[in-house]
Amino acid sequence: MTEENKLTVLQLVPVLESGGVERGTLEIAQALVEHGHRALVISAGGRLVAPLVASGAEHFAWTIGEKSFKTLLLVGKLRKFLLEQKVDIIHARSRVPAWIAWLAWRGMNPATRPRFVTTVHGMYGANRYSRIMTQGERVIAVSNTVRDYILREYPDTPPWRIQVIHRGVDGHAYPHGWKPDPVWQQAFYAQLPGAAGKQILTLPGRITRLKGHEDFIELIARLKRRGLPVHGLIVGGASASKQRYLHKLRYRVRSMELAADISFTGQRDDLKNILAISDLVLSLSTQPESFGRTTLEALRLGVPTAGYDRGGVGEILRRIYPVGLLPLDHLDESCQRITQLLQHPEPVPAGAFYPLQAMLDQTLTLYAQVVRTPRR
Repeated sequence: MTEENKLTVLQLVPVLESGGVERGTLEIAQALVEHGHRALVISAGGRLVAPLVASGAEHFAWTIGEKSFKTLLLVGKLRKFLLEQKVDIIHARSRVPAWIAWLAWRGMNPATRPRFVTTVHGMYGANRYSRIMTQGERVIAVSNTVRDYILREYPDTPPWRIQVIHRGVDGHAYPHGWKPDPVWQQAFYAQLPGAAGKQILTLPGRITRLKGHEDFIELIARLKRRGLPVHGLIVGGASASKQRYLHKLRYRVRSMELAADISFTGQRDDLKNILAISDLVLSLSTQPESFGRTTLEALRLGVPTAGYDRGGVGEILRRIYPVGLLPLDHLDESCQRITQLLQHPEPVPAGAFYPLQAMLDQTLTLYAQVVRTPRR
C-alpha cells in the first residue's frame, strides 16, 4: 500500500469492556491494521484494550462516553488530536462520543477536516440527543431493521447516506456442529449439576428488564408443567444498577419453586461453549433488537434458536431458521412452538450466513469511498 492510500481511522466508543459494539470496534481496527492502515481508538478502556493494542492498533484513554457537561471539555482536545494525528476518518459508534466528535469536527476547516462516519447500533428513543447518530456523512445501519428505523424516525435523513452493513460472525470461530471438549463439559456440569441430563434452554444477555428474563422464567415453568425435562440457564452479568432487578428475578424463581430448574450463571467468558451444549437458545427481548448477534452465533454453531418475530432477531431467523420465530405477546403459542422444537428438533442449516469478512470488507470499502467523495 502506498502512503497516499494509507488511511488513519479513529473509532470512538465509551469503553472497550465487552459487548457487540466493542467487539465490532476491535474487529475493524484489526482489519485496518492488516490492510496497512493506521487504526486509532479512543475509549475509557477495558479488557479489550489488550487485544486491540496487540493487533497493532493504538488506544487513547479518554472518558469520552460520560454523560456529563465535563465531557464537553474534550471538544477542543479532540480537535487538536485530529490535527496532530492527521486523522482521515472519524467513526463514532455511540451517542456521547458522536456529539463530541461532531462538535470538534464542525469547528474545523470543511475543506481539510476528516470525513465523519457514524454507526447506528441500536434503536434509541427518537429525540434530538439520538439524532446525532444520523449526522454522519455516511451512516452505517447494522441491519435492515435499523435502516427502516432511521428512515421512519428521522425522515429528513437522505436514504443514499445510509448503508446497511450487517454485523457478522467469524465462521472459523463458530463452526457448524462444534462442541466444547469433554473436560470443559465435565467442569461445567460439576458447577451446575442441576443441568446435567436435562434439555438445556439458554437465555444469553445482561440482566436488564429489556432482555425478557421474566418471560423466560414463565416459559420454563410452563414447560415443566408439560413434563419436559428442561433446565434454564440465564447467562449474563448484572451491573451495580441492576442488582435489585437480579434479586427480584431470583425471588421470582424461588417463589415459583423453580430453583432447581433455572440457574443464574453470571457473566461468563465461555458463552460460546454454553451456546454449543444448549438444546435451544432463546431471544425474548421486550423491545426489538437492532441485530441479534448472539442469535446468529448460536445458529452458526448449528444450535436451534427461537426468538420473538421482530427487529434484528426476527430478520435473522426469517432468513436462517424461520421455524424458530415466536409470536409476540402469546406465551401459550410460544410454549407450544418451543415444545415442538424440543421434542422434534428441526436441524439448523449450515451456511456462511452474515460472515464477519463481509462486514469487514464492506466497512473498509465504505472508508475508501468516503475519502474519495467530493466534500459538500
